[in-house]
Amino acid sequence: MSSNLPLVLSVTSGKGGVGKTNMSVNLAYSLSAAGKKVVLLDADLGLANVDVILGLAPQHNLFHLFHEEMTLDRILFDTPYGFRILPASSGVSDMVNLDKGQKLDLLDAMDSLEDSVDYLIVDTGAGINDNVLYFNLAVQERLLIITPEPTSLTDAYALIKVLKLHHGVEKFRVLVNMVKDVSMAREVYLKLLNACDHFLDGISLDLVGFVPYDQNVRNSVIAQTPFCHKFPKTPASVAVRQTAQKVKNWQVTPNTDGNIKFFWKKLLFQERSVA
Repeated sequence: MSSNLPLVLSVTSGKGGVGKTNMSVNLAYSLSAAGKKVVLLDADLGLANVDVILGLAPQHNLFHLFHEEMTLDRILFDTPYGFRILPASSGVSDMVNLDKGQKLDLLDAMDSLEDSVDYLIVDTGAGINDNVLYFNLAVQERLLIITPEPTSLTDAYALIKVLKLHHGVEKFRVLVNMVKDVSMAREVYLKLLNACDHFLDGISLDLVGFVPYDQNVRNSVIAQTPFCHKFPKTPASVAVRQTAQKVKNWQVTPNTDGNIKFFWKKLLFQERSVA
């Protein structure tokens, strides 16, 4: 992949508790371990926890970009795992929804990354609030995390429905998390696919893979270390590496929003439709 054509993808979900942020962190780790330059943006702006999962304590975050005019270079944080993070703040209510001025500030700041990153992974919040829709509208690829829980499926369908009916988004990738085996993963995926086929026209749902339930995932969360690093041979780590390999094959074409600069411009162009 050319360095001036980074792939921008979201890792998103309809509800919390499905392992979305953990998948974001370990996908970033796996792509970085494969020699790619990766930035992980914590886009759950009011309830950020990428830094917590990694056991890190960055001094600065996006709050300082918006409110203290800090440069992106000072906010970008090098993790011990080969990728960088753009941390957000937690428990700050005025970060929940970005205003137009903040979006412009972010646009200007992110332009500096255009030639120095292969993948920008956007770990969105859960649900269908303004920020979740906003970031999902901007990315080239959307990786939707679901689990066998019925609420995970209904909330994932709700997110797909809003993005399709109100914003024309039709293409999604699906990763099934916390399942026993491939048979269960396919059953869960088909439930979501059938609902979309029945009620929504034109939706493309690509099953990327599944991550099995693995006690070592919980152990790594407690240890605040990516499970792909702490337990590289555990089944969940193998599954995430397989997912990362598939992501590496996703193509970026110059005629799409193929770099970060255009990514952020697209965010601004969608301002009216998500307001």
